[in-house]
Amino acid sequence: MIKATKKWLTIKISSGLLIPFMIWFIINCVSLFDANNSQLNVFLSNIPNKIIFSLFILLAFVFFTLTITEVFEDYISDIKFKNAANRILVLFSIIMTLILVLFLFKI
Repeated sequence: MIKATKKWLTIKISSGLLIPFMIWFIINCVSLFDANNSQLNVFLSNIPNKIIFSLFILLAFVFFTLTITEVFEDYISDIKFKNAANRILVLFSIIMTLILVLFLFKI
């Protein structure tokens, strides 16, 4: 399979998988809208919520990274600049995902 096809397929699969996670996130955000800090801590201390939220963050960053690299491919003509932007974006996504998941499991 061609690399571009794998990338396209990964974008489509991750976007499809994000739909139920986004529904879960919206429902829980609405229920926690007027919550105080202790209610939010109780919600985030629940292990299934931590796992689901971590998967949501991971999928969101995978989708974000792949779609932004497609924008770089389309609009940046200089190959060196495009490769540097892609590498910085992937590094940013990995670091931010790790920080958010580690912070979430630390609560």
